[in-house]
Amino acid sequence: MVEEMTVSETMPQPFEPKIVAFLCKWCSSAGSDLAGVSRLEYPPNAVPITVMCSGSVSPVYILSAFNKGADGVLVSGCHPGDCHYMEGNYQARRKVYLVHKLVEFVGLEPQRLRMSWISAAEGAKFAQVIKQFVDDLRTLGPQEKLKANRR
Repeated sequence: MVEEMTVSETMPQPFEPKIVAFLCKWCSSAGSDLAGVSRLEYPPNAVPITVMCSGSVSPVYILSAFNKGADGVLVSGCHPGDCHYMEGNYQARRKVYLVHKLVEFVGLEPQRLRMSWISAAEGAKFAQVIKQFVDDLRTLGPQEKLKANRR
């Protein structure tokens, strides 16, 4: 008797990056919603996590996402000067800058951490940011440096 092989057994699956996206509730999360209701096509690789403000994203959250297997992390908030919490997006920019330096120090490509400014009216921009990030991460390949060893 000849066993049939499935396509998944014969062909290696292409790498699909996993992205954790921390989105500010007031702007970036609403921009993500607009992309969805506008039926804009973009890769489903990002897991959105809505936060009250991009400034509330702790460096620990970013490092934890990498540790749990994320290939990339996106922090997205209101445009500078438009933060609902006055200066939260400026705080986020400083934190992301420092985490970039930290991940580079430990040997991880800093391109795996990205920050963007997306307003509630920019659904198309949200879709474009996700597409570009997925493309860039496919080029880099899987993130193995900070991933916890799981057995």
